[in-house]
Amino acid sequence: MHGRQFDVIVVGGGTAGAFAATTAAREGLDVALLERKSADEAGHIACGDAIKGASTFPDAIDREYLRAESFTNDTVQRALFELPDGDRIEYSFGDRSGSIIDRKRYGEVLLEEADRAGVTIHYDTVVQDVVQRDGVVEGVVAVRNDTQRRYEAPITIDAAGALSILQDKADFSGATFETNVDYTHFCSAYREVLRVDDPVGYDDALVFKPTEQLGYLWYFPRTETEINVGLGFQMTEEPMQLVETLRQDLEARPEFAGATVEDKLGAALPTRRPYDSAVAPGYLAAGDAAAHVNPTTGGGIPGAAKAGHWAGEIAADAVVEEATDEGALWEYNHRIQTDFGKRFAAMDLYNVFGTAHSIDELTDVIASLPARQLIDVLGREGTASMGLLDKLELAVSTVGHWGTLYDAYRVNAMADELKSIYDQFPTTPSGFGHWRRERDEFMNRFYDRVGAEPKY
Repeated sequence: MHGRQFDVIVVGGGTAGAFAATTAAREGLDVALLERKSADEAGHIACGDAIKGASTFPDAIDREYLRAESFTNDTVQRALFELPDGDRIEYSFGDRSGSIIDRKRYGEVLLEEADRAGVTIHYDTVVQDVVQRDGVVEGVVAVRNDTQRRYEAPITIDAAGALSILQDKADFSGATFETNVDYTHFCSAYREVLRVDDPVGYDDALVFKPTEQLGYLWYFPRTETEINVGLGFQMTEEPMQLVETLRQDLEARPEFAGATVEDKLGAALPTRRPYDSAVAPGYLAAGDAAAHVNPTTGGGIPGAAKAGHWAGEIAADAVVEEATDEGALWEYNHRIQTDFGKRFAAMDLYNVFGTAHSIDELTDVIASLPARQLIDVLGREGTASMGLLDKLELAVSTVGHWGTLYDAYRVNAMADELKSIYDQFPTTPSGFGHWRRERDEFMNRFYDRVGAEPKY
């Protein structure tokens, strides 16, 4: 078997992997990035393509170059929620604009940046196994050009996406690494990029529409005539025919008459809280591989970028200090959980809440709420004052759904409590057990209050 030694091995050339590899290489390390796709196909990933501005990306890459090459629409100012009865609810982003990107070109730019940083990129390389000795991950075994190769390094960064094969192959029984993961923590998604002749009337908006399987259809305009459309369903729900359901909705929308399909792709995406611990001796996981994304909020790409960047920084420090045990890597967990991790964990509560109610219940409540109060229920901003007439109108319009509405407000309050628990995430592995017991006690109270089945 062929073999080669590096300082850091990164598996996966998506957002998290590219940022991790580039960051570690810019620290002066010898880094290998292993990507199963060909050089021509790299960057082609199923994605909604929506993000919240280039400023959210770490500066390990040339962000202005990334924007110039891949941002196709940076004028998104609002979200439109389409209800089954035909009504729409509009939510303004205020001074926080969003963007839509050309996902493949975006991925290509990230890999160009990794190459410029000195990363050794091996395309057409399929990882088959993990090299592990006495619980310490020391590299991977992969096949490239029909030849089995052994890649070894003090640190391996798993950015292989959801359902990573590395996590199937490695033995984490003696580590804190999260292993409480099953299929119910993912959604199945499918998307197409469509070209239409005439401009759509919502090129400044992200358009959402709920589906019966606790998912949603999306319409994200890359340009006024090129639209990323897709949908997904929670794997806890009855499977749906993704392509057929999307086709039916497209046929009901006049703006897509005669549209041509430019691209199509499906994927499994995590819809759960971030892994409690994404480290093991000699090993870190980043991006989809550790649920560092949230595909339902447009926060998936920046979360993966930040996690990848931090994984690269922590890996570089560990290699230089020749310390790759969990204690040496633990700062990575602490950064994740006290930053975007707590927000993603709080948003997961709404997902759990949704499983306890039918789509009809949820959409009836949404339809009856004024937009201002809907935003409050979802915890976007503080409580808005309501006049007496507004209160009476709300009381009448929500008859039959007061219990659900009250539960939604309680979710909002409990989300703040959960974020405060994540703020106390321990700085060393020694406090991890106590912290997790406290968080799990909170979750048990939450399940009881909203009547949901435990998710974890």
